[in-house]
Amino acid sequence: MPKTRYAKSSGVNVAYQVVGEGRLDLVYVPGWLSNVEMMWENPMLARFLHRLASFSRLIVFDKRGTGLSDRVAELPTLEQRMDDVRAVLDAIGSARAALFGHSEGGCMCIMFAPTTTLGRRRERSGFAARRNSNGTGVPEGR
Repeated sequence: MPKTRYAKSSGVNVAYQVVGEGRLDLVYVPGWLSNVEMMWENPMLARFLHRLASFSRLIVFDKRGTGLSDRVAELPTLEQRMDDVRAVLDAIGSARAALFGHSEGGCMCIMFAPTTTLGRRRERSGFAARRNSNGTGVPEGR
């Protein structure tokens, strides 16, 4: 299991891990809940993360209030959670990074791109998809 480290974001400790040695920094932004250490205990998720780390320097983190990051009294805003991503990128010295997320993490990625200071030389991309258990992407019952 990768070593868990912490970045400080507005007084909150944000847990993160770095895996792989690729030239591309790739931030995996999880959905609603996460735990950076428990991710590796799920064989399918661990295999997925190892595949991402095979071509990148993969950065995984727990958003504030989840997993190993500090608990918070109120539900964080997307802006606060984006600040957490910036804090992690700063902690690892990332000058350029791509973002990949699902569910709430996909929304964060999409919002991150236009709100990030252009002078920081960060590459930004986001991905969000919806697919139901019926495999069509169409809401059940339609």
